[in-house]
Amino acid sequence: MEYIKGKIRNIIYQNEDNGYVVAVFRIKETNDPKMSEYVGKTVTITGTFLDINDEETFILYGLSTRHERFGFQYQVKSYEKERISSKEALIEFLSSSLIKGCGEKTAEKIVETLGLDAIDKIKNDEHALDIINITDSKKKAIRSSLLEYSDADDALLKLKELGFSISEATKIYKKYGPSTKYIIESNLYVLTEIMDFNKIDIIYKSFHDEEDPTRLKACIVEAMHRLSNKVGDTYYKVEEIKDALKKEFGLILDEITFESIIYNLEEENKIVLEADNYYLTEYYEAEKDITENLYALNANNPTPFYDFVGEIAKLEEENNVNYNIDQKNAIKKALENKITIISGGPGTGKTTIINAIVKLYIKMHDYSPMEVLANIALLAPTGRASKKISSSTGLPAMTIHRFLKWNKDTNNFGVNEYHKAKENLIIVDEMSMIDITLFDALLKGIKSNVQLIMVGDIDQLPSVGPGLILSDLIESDLFTFCPLEHIYRQSNNSYIPYLALEIKNKDLSNDFLSQKDDYNFLSVEGKYIKEMIRKICLMSKEKGLNEEDIQILAPMYKGENGIDNLNIILQELFNPKQKEKTEIKYGDIIYREQDKVLQLQNNPDNNVFNGDIGYIRKIIPKTNKTKDLIIIDFEGIKVEYTKEELNQIKHAYAITIHKSQGSEFPHVILPISQSYYKMLYNKLIYTGVSRAKKSLVIIGEEKAFMMAVNNDYSSKRKTMLKEKLVHKFVNNR
Repeated sequence: MEYIKGKIRNIIYQNEDNGYVVAVFRIKETNDPKMSEYVGKTVTITGTFLDINDEETFILYGLSTRHERFGFQYQVKSYEKERISSKEALIEFLSSSLIKGCGEKTAEKIVETLGLDAIDKIKNDEHALDIINITDSKKKAIRSSLLEYSDADDALLKLKELGFSISEATKIYKKYGPSTKYIIESNLYVLTEIMDFNKIDIIYKSFHDEEDPTRLKACIVEAMHRLSNKVGDTYYKVEEIKDALKKEFGLILDEITFESIIYNLEEENKIVLEADNYYLTEYYEAEKDITENLYALNANNPTPFYDFVGEIAKLEEENNVNYNIDQKNAIKKALENKITIISGGPGTGKTTIINAIVKLYIKMHDYSPMEVLANIALLAPTGRASKKISSSTGLPAMTIHRFLKWNKDTNNFGVNEYHKAKENLIIVDEMSMIDITLFDALLKGIKSNVQLIMVGDIDQLPSVGPGLILSDLIESDLFTFCPLEHIYRQSNNSYIPYLALEIKNKDLSNDFLSQKDDYNFLSVEGKYIKEMIRKICLMSKEKGLNEEDIQILAPMYKGENGIDNLNIILQELFNPKQKEKTEIKYGDIIYREQDKVLQLQNNPDNNVFNGDIGYIRKIIPKTNKTKDLIIIDFEGIKVEYTKEELNQIKHAYAITIHKSQGSEFPHVILPISQSYYKMLYNKLIYTGVSRAKKSLVIIGEEKAFMMAVNNDYSSKRKTMLKEKLVHKFVNNR
């Protein structure tokens, strides 16, 4: 294996949380021909290190790259420390700053007396240093330093032997420290807090029986997590858990074994059994904490808005707008009450109301521009949704994760019950997308005397994660609720918001087959959908529209009319192969410069989030000394990806309706085919239709569309939040 060997000369950057380091490294030797010219010279290295210092010699394994901004670098994939094999090196190490209480003379005495295996002798025998004429405090300090130093190295080595990469091993040790060794020996599944369950399970099964009690407990917890992620429930019935165990892990447990494992999990506070409902503790606690925090928030007295009639009239005149009765009611109640929920479909003016609330709140409190920023937080679950609310109000907005200072590596929030945000008005848009854990975190991070305004569309798809927050809050009938039903036409012949309403009510008029100013239904058989989409996009291009204006939304990735197939056709249409455009192949997918792409994961460090759409601006191919580099522009935020990181993106000419939540697009094309039968249900189609801002074209089969409108496939999620809220509020009145 090719390596470079040498010492750290200077640390340029070090992330204490994840171990990522940028440093200057002086190369002493190498067996890599491409690096031979750097022997005796310094290079910049990047990589993940458990501990790094300038006292030791490191052997680094990796490859050279060229960063667009920072130039030549050596990217470290793994490393090891050079074993001490000479008397001089051992004395140098013992007298280094790594070992407390040991100067050069003491180090010489130790080596002369205990020999080259002095380190092992001291570690294994607490009395090994008794024959050296030094104080007891020095003996203790020397041995403690060596044990602390070796614990990290031993843990790192053991994790690597088990099959973890250096970055994974470092992440584990950073999280668990000296406890890592105990975790490895006692319960490897603890690592599923930060690592993939399947990987841990494979490693564990290679050393233990498949029905080992530790594994059974871990599998039950994981099965419950997977149930939540799949169907969105916060609790489960016993048969559901048993079915999931069988399906996910092939485990069929007898009654005695199952009950014994469940009892142990309860004792360990991993699950909670309430009546005959089985909760993961985190979801049980989330429902309980949300209830307590909403009760505390709602207990504060409302703030009356004096002369609302006069102030709203002035605002109407300033903005050249006329608010209807429902909108005025929503604005007034939001400004006066501690908790307000506003829900409405497309075209009902939710964004207009948010803008009015913010302007009147600022006037009500006579805030200066700096006070506005300090006292008002505009939040949304996605980057695109936060940008929408920001453009409406002219004020900064951000994702909830960013507001709460989410740490991706630890999955913790910097803003929490111990370090609360200082803002006095919190407005959260797209509430239907927020799951139970995120809402719990938000309530913990805000003060109990804030005004909380939640805006959303109750008829959209529920959150991807478990819970049914918006629905539960509204159905509890405990909070100020302002439904918006009046639809504002964009023209006398506009139809999109009315179609959404018809879908919501499962009452399609014949208009859904008629062409309107903003809408058209093109009836074609499933096998012709792809070609029709291509023709419509070609016609749109001829009218001056491009891939930034047009968004194709489809229910699923696979199949003849699935997103994967559509993206191949659309890439060729919008961004065809050209000599001047560099390409890169990742699996079966070809990415080229100017491609439209979708971010699939939250990346708070770069302020890019799941669902954000960007464009590949530059692809820098690898050379003998550098790796491939891909630069993607997300509305002015440029993020660099290596080829290995392309699993974080997909083409975005066509995307799923789920991924479109929280976004609006000028022109939407929505294919509908019976081949999507598994995904044809009311809330999904409603959500897709309501993403269109200027125009909507539905292409496909009338029968499939009508089937989707009348299908309530998305079953009611099982939660107990509403019941907990009602019980708390009623019993404490």
